[in-house]
Amino acid sequence: MEPESAPSVPPTAHEVAQLITALQSTGLRVEVPIGARTGGAGPADAGMLYIEGVQTTVPTSAVYVENSPYALRGEDDGGWAVYEGSQRLASATLAPRPAYYDLTTDEGIPYWQIALLHLDSVASTVLQTCAYWGNDDQCAFCGIGVTLANGRTIAKKTPAMLAEVAVAARDLDGAVDATLTTGSTATPDRGALYVGRCGEAVKVASGLPVQVQFEPPADLDVIDRVADMGVDSVGIHVESFDPQVLARVAPGKARWGLDAYFTAWERAVAAFGPGQVSTYVILGMGEDEQVTVEGCKRAIDIGVYPFVVPLRPVPGSLMEDLLPPPKEAVEAVYRQIVPYLALRGMSASGVAAGCARCQACSGLGAFEMAEGDSRDGRRTLPLVISA
Repeated sequence: MEPESAPSVPPTAHEVAQLITALQSTGLRVEVPIGARTGGAGPADAGMLYIEGVQTTVPTSAVYVENSPYALRGEDDGGWAVYEGSQRLASATLAPRPAYYDLTTDEGIPYWQIALLHLDSVASTVLQTCAYWGNDDQCAFCGIGVTLANGRTIAKKTPAMLAEVAVAARDLDGAVDATLTTGSTATPDRGALYVGRCGEAVKVASGLPVQVQFEPPADLDVIDRVADMGVDSVGIHVESFDPQVLARVAPGKARWGLDAYFTAWERAVAAFGPGQVSTYVILGMGEDEQVTVEGCKRAIDIGVYPFVVPLRPVPGSLMEDLLPPPKEAVEAVYRQIVPYLALRGMSASGVAAGCARCQACSGLGAFEMAEGDSRDGRRTLPLVISA
């Protein structure tokens, strides 16, 4: 069946938010190669594109994507669009291959093995090893060791390497921030000081806003030391507010206890400011919806941005055979969190750097646009709030 002609009226911000949420739950069938991130410590199988100008990552290569009702198709004008059957839903623009990927260090290390470009954010796992990997404490959703085993990265990136690549990403590909995470170390600071030093080097060399991500350190003074390094924001990721789920999928993290995360967040908010501290919250691991929403609201109340994402099963991880959660379940959480963020004066548009600034792996930011957050000039639409 031939694709229908482009609709005369573009989709509303609300419709775009719903489409992004659906794509992140079911995936997008593609007929041509599309730039994607595989493996890694966070959401993987991340086909990178812009849907109606909104930066987005969606599953494109997982087996379950074959059954997705959504397809990316070329159009007569050379552009792209997302279709459901013969119905054209939205325009799409593919992310180009970054120019800096063609460069290498003096030691012969390809820049892309040091840091990847996630649409407009240069990102790296500075230590591609983790104290939890390969033992009973391994996080079930994580694929940090998969990337290393497949030769797609190197085990340790130095501050100098990361600074060099960040400058190139800024100059050649327009990167607007840097996101640096790390596998947890068996040291009291959990790797925070090293990723902080990497962030400092990137900040000094490139001038880009930088977020660093790490576990709660045993000594909370470490958080202040990281702030003193000049990075702009921090991610301390709880993964799930449901304690039973956390104990099952991330036993090493669960031993800290949820209260330890709130204590660390309070210290981080004091150091970095409200809205500059974020936490990943993964949906689709069997969590209770209301426990999740209440945990997010409690975090928002102390100035922490809950970056809510659907589970994206990583090949090679302990959850590789799972499916992402249904779009209805994900949207139900977004619709409760977004109005509360607005009520508390918090928004992705106010985050300096990192995943919560980028928003591409979640539909949360798209629903914020629909809610009416126009502080950065984004289009608005009232959000229908479900009970």
